[in-house]
Amino acid sequence: MLVMMVCMDKADGLDLRLKTRPQHLEWIQGAPVKLMYAGPILADDGEKPIGSLIMAEFDSVAAARDFQKTDPYNKAGLFDNVTIQPTRKVLPAA
Repeated sequence: MLVMMVCMDKADGLDLRLKTRPQHLEWIQGAPVKLMYAGPILADDGEKPIGSLIMAEFDSVAAARDFQKTDPYNKAGLFDNVTIQPTRKVLPAA
């Protein structure tokens, strides 16, 4: 199933994000899942990262939640709020 993960940083999280980014990138690039999309959520200025968005195929929502717990950003305490929900691609049609 396709699952989205919306992970919003703590208000003062930029330094922690930048410090942890190399480990996070290594983790996501080696992910044992089919990634559909992975990237930062940006502030209104289009520059400052304030969160992460990941969309990937998982066997279950529980598997996605277990996977997200291994994110170095999560382990470092970067996130203020994490939403993990199944989704379905409608458009554009494949």
